Amino acid sequence: MKNIAVIGAGTMGNGIAHTFAQSGFKVKLIDISDASLEKGLATIAKNLDRMVTKEKITVTDKANTLANIETFTSIKDGVKTCDLVVEAATENFDLKLKIFKQLDQHCPENTILATNTSSISITQIASVTSRPEQVIGMHFMNPVPIMALVEIIRGYNTSNSVTNTIMELSKTLGKIPVEVNDYPGFVANRILMPMLNESIETLYNGVAGVLEIDTVMKLGMAHPMGPLQLADFIGLDVCLSILHVMYDGFKNPKYAPCPLLVNMVNAGKLGVKSGEGFYDYSENRKAEKVAKQFLK
Repeated sequence: MKNIAVIGAGTMGNGIAHTFAQSGFKVKLIDISDASLEKGLATIAKNLDRMVTKEKITVTDKANTLANIETFTSIKDGVKTCDLVVEAATENFDLKLKIFKQLDQHCPENTILATNTSSISITQIASVTSRPEQVIGMHFMNPVPIMALVEIIRGYNTSNSVTNTIMELSKTLGKIPVEVNDYPGFVANRILMPMLNESIETLYNGVAGVLEIDTVMKLGMAHPMGPLQLADFIGLDVCLSILHVMYDGFKNPKYAPCPLLVNMVNAGKLGVKSGEGFYDYSENRKAEKVAKQFLK
């Protein structure tokens, strides 16, 4: 397995492409526009430069990594010779089903189809293909080149051989794969998202401010990043989407998104990606409590 296609050149997609390419795989990076692909490649180059500066890789390693990546704006053209496709598009159910229908149509019959979804059912995604036994979840963590964990999610029909192949493949990337079963949120987000949502509820209810909540969790619970800062980093829209999936899947009110989170997403305050969330990420990246305006 040497030829990999990655669908989506955004934060997760370019990180996954970077990781495979740095490990010597030939990567076809696919997105809907040249502008998105150029932005994704620029991010990969910037991250590689950072690794060169820290002496984790050489200039030659950087050049070889970039040489291993080829870009496409057509799924049909990008996947026709691939052994594995990793879909890393927006966390949107309908979009993912549309992409997997196309992948099933255009990929060779032995190609494994993986999704980087953080919450959507692998079994449902697999159901729109003619190869459900070859569909699996590969949930990488952000930032992908640095984070060791990969959640490997088996759909109801995912075969043992495909699961074993992806587990071993993940190890060749220097990752630590953990196999989990297909239930809303899997393991990582089933535990993480209620904590983030409760942190937002704590702010919403006026118990403490943004900095105070994050400081308690960093100093008291030894978290490397406070929950509100982490939510900003993940993307508040992504958090909201995952909570909706979990609420719809379990029908349990404990997964219902906090009204403050809903309001912030509706107002375009998405965290780091928009420049503003619970913190201000403009110029000096000051920790301003911009959420206060939504508490009224």
